Amino acid sequence: MKAVLEKTPQTQWESFHCEVVRGTSYHATWHFHPEYQLTLVLKSRGHRLVGDDISPLHAGDLVLVGANLPHVWHQAAARGIRSKGEEVHAIIVRFLDSFLGREFLEKPELESVRQLLRRSARGLRVAGRTRDVVAERMQRLAQASGLERVVELLAILDLLSNSRDLKPVASAGFVPHVAHTDQDRMQRVCAYIDAHLEEEVDRAAVAAEAHLSEGAFSRFFRLRTGKTLPEYVNALRVGRACELLAEGRWKVTDVALECGFRNLANFNRRFRELMKVTPREYRARFRETAEAA
Repeated sequence: MKAVLEKTPQTQWESFHCEVVRGTSYHATWHFHPEYQLTLVLKSRGHRLVGDDISPLHAGDLVLVGANLPHVWHQAAARGIRSKGEEVHAIIVRFLDSFLGREFLEKPELESVRQLLRRSARGLRVAGRTRDVVAERMQRLAQASGLERVVELLAILDLLSNSRDLKPVASAGFVPHVAHTDQDRMQRVCAYIDAHLEEEVDRAAVAAEAHLSEGAFSRFFRLRTGKTLPEYVNALRVGRACELLAEGRWKVTDVALECGFRNLANFNRRFRELMKVTPREYRARFRETAEAA
């Protein structure tokens, strides 16, 4: 899936863009843009792709994406044992490193912010106390105007640049291959995989959707996602399984079948490879975390 260039809908009256997303979708495809992006999820069920990382979404998820790093936030469709559709509520802030002038970040007092933006080339997940404080400020920023809005963003960048609660998202070896074309091909491939995730995802069928031979598709796909098709599909399935396990109402066997795994042994093996725990251990840890909160 070749990422496509997205133009941020910034107006002439703002130095950076802040958007509150509500509805049943993020209305985005695998894309990149020159702006840095800070995304706070307040409500969502699905997965996010940042570089070659695929992770399940949950309330409180907070990630800083570097300039031109391919990414997408994807809301899960209601299907199977999900009885109703899910809603999205998120705050997205996009800004250029020159949003206050090209020389602003060159000031000596902003060295830590410059380092933060360099580190964000792989994406940075924000956790702990820093996440809680930044989440509060992002909600204030979304309601602010004028100078207060700019002050809030600077305060957020200062908090992030001095925090130890940030972890890289994409792997160290990921090198994005970005282009402004192939949007239709990317959309077809994404839509096909998502629609058939509970079935056997056939490489020949996906390659046909991309109008490529199987060999050409395999090279194309790995070059742009950092994963083979089976690795990508398994990561999506495990991410979906995490959502259902967190609900705590379904048997592990039912979750495995719902997410496209044909037998429990394969599900347990793939889940442990990606999450480093078994499905039952994951559910138990999630319950402990929820109760502690």
